[in-house]
Amino acid sequence: MRRLLLALIIASPSAASATSLDGTWLRDDGKARVRIAPCGDKICATNLWIGDTSQGEAAGDKLVMTLTRQADGSFSGTAYDPKRDSTYSLTVRTGAGELTTRGCILGRLICRDVGWKAAD
Repeated sequence: MRRLLLALIIASPSAASATSLDGTWLRDDGKARVRIAPCGDKICATNLWIGDTSQGEAAGDKLVMTLTRQADGSFSGTAYDPKRDSTYSLTVRTGAGELTTRGCILGRLICRDVGWKAAD
């Protein structure tokens, strides 16, 4: 799930903001399929399929995200991983049929960017 978290980290508390993130997304390395959808007053990213489970990720794992839309159109906030009881910093940039996520830990000292394409 940590890989998903660092790979994804997304969310918005408002439904209007969530619509650009809503959907099924394929990680750019082809090893994950994730569904982003509202869950209560948050947004959840749920693993639908994981190609490499050696890092502890599994189908059904979730990240619960709280993000705010920024002036530049990106989203920033946090993602909570209930499986590991960890919270991460997150930034998400959206484009036509794609997302780029930046997940950070340790006060933003260690970050990872991951690209995502909309699943057809």
